[in-house]
Amino acid sequence: MTSPDAGRALRPTAPARDDDPMTAGDADEPDDAFTAHRRLLFATAYELLGSVADAEDVLQDAWLKWHDTDHDRVRHPKAYLVRTVTNLSLNRLTSARAVRENYVGPWLPEPLLGAPDTADSMETADTVSTAMLVVLETLGPVERAVFVLRDVFGFAPAEIAGFLERPEATVRQISHRARNHVQARRPRFDDDPVARRRITEQFLAAANGGDVNALMELLAPDVTLWNDGGGKVTAARRPLHGPDHVARWLLGVLAKPILTGIRIRPAVLNGELGMVGEIGGFPVGALTFDLLDGRVLNIRFQVNPDKLGGLRGMVE
Repeated sequence: MTSPDAGRALRPTAPARDDDPMTAGDADEPDDAFTAHRRLLFATAYELLGSVADAEDVLQDAWLKWHDTDHDRVRHPKAYLVRTVTNLSLNRLTSARAVRENYVGPWLPEPLLGAPDTADSMETADTVSTAMLVVLETLGPVERAVFVLRDVFGFAPAEIAGFLERPEATVRQISHRARNHVQARRPRFDDDPVARRRITEQFLAAANGGDVNALMELLAPDVTLWNDGGGKVTAARRPLHGPDHVARWLLGVLAKPILTGIRIRPAVLNGELGMVGEIGGFPVGALTFDLLDGRVLNIRFQVNPDKLGGLRGMVE
């Protein structure tokens, strides 16, 4: 048996519970509910984990569990599947946080090519932006799950309480706390797509031309750059600050012999226009940035090869 879009792994058991409020009764959705809601499920896992690879693994596990479940006893397949993905993601997130405590240098999420649509065509570009995912990393696992389910996907507190097996009143408290936490740390930046495209074109011209002065002109006075190499490749292990430092460091990296033949081009990453560097068709770096008052305020440069696999085979 293979999944709807990939053939992977064997099938663990996941029997339905007799007392589960989302089971028993006739199913009110198509048999192929997993396929119908796959985009929502992927978006949920990615928002919780910040990793394309981990989100795909969670979906595979959820699909296997779904195929070991008696569908006739599942009253609300969408809710059942979201709960499954949420709890699988929470298990993985708890383990991942321990690993990230010993991470080499700044941790950045794995770039997502484009932005995930949900089955309900929900707008998620802002919530999957690299900047937002970094903010979500500052939440505890349960707080992150509640925030994503409530504020991103619009599930009611009562539904989330069922997903997480917690009292509704507790979920409301967690939601309020998580929302305040995110709002206090949520970055303010320009969302003008015309300005972003113009800055991207100017950034590419300056980078490809090695023009440090032109690059500095695009950067805000308090610009900061984070670089994630994960200890796998050479990368700045601390944030870089200031236009001169950031511009010269970036151009110095691009001038290294190992990057001879690099091609940098625009790409939609995490719902926003960013840039990808390729050598021989293989991605070697992904850059996203925030704009404020027409200048680049924050740059997040992902070069960890373990986090670039999802960018392979991009279509021109």
